[in-house]
Amino acid sequence: MANAELIKRYVIFLVGLLFMGLGIALITKSTLGTSPISSVPYVVSLITPFTFGQLTFALSLVCILIEIAILRKDFTKDQYLQVFVGPFFGLFVDLGMFIFSFIHPDYYIEKLLCVVLGSIILALGVYLQVFAGVIMNPGEGVVKAIAAKLGKDFGTIKILFDWLLVIIALIISLGSLGVIEGVREGTLISAFLVGFFVKIFNRVFVKHVQMERWFAN
Repeated sequence: MANAELIKRYVIFLVGLLFMGLGIALITKSTLGTSPISSVPYVVSLITPFTFGQLTFALSLVCILIEIAILRKDFTKDQYLQVFVGPFFGLFVDLGMFIFSFIHPDYYIEKLLCVVLGSIILALGVYLQVFAGVIMNPGEGVVKAIAAKLGKDFGTIKILFDWLLVIIALIISLGSLGVIEGVREGTLISAFLVGFFVKIFNRVFVKHVQMERWFAN
């Protein structure tokens, strides 16, 4: 792969991370819960002096360590590049929380709108990361490692992993705060909508590329 093409792919990946951070922040600002992958960092941020983004970075490191423990010798050198994903991801989550700090929805319809718009932005970020095809997000990397180890379908393990994070967030929230924070109907809605919109973006962009090639010929 040419250097220019590789740089382009990394730029696309970073833009994808930025959209992911913005989408997660907007969903969180809805006060109807946050995305499953962000549920634990968000709840812990409520009971510690660390920011949402800093704890997102910490979770990324934990995911990488789990990957290494599972794959061992099969954890290749290029996969260590995932270490650099965490800081950017955490930074973009905190940036999103800052950008959307003015949002304080009062009506339920406004809260739902935040969840939907946030899910669209998050889905675009996920799609761009997959499209770039350079580094795997640690949250996805650990799921892939577990799926490979158990010989199970990636999608099935992804659902189980997300639910595990949600359960952990619920336990931490109830144990430390006495109430449920970070996990509500918005968490379930976003979990469904993100996958739905990723499929839509894939169809739209694939058709766009096909049309460009057709006109070029």
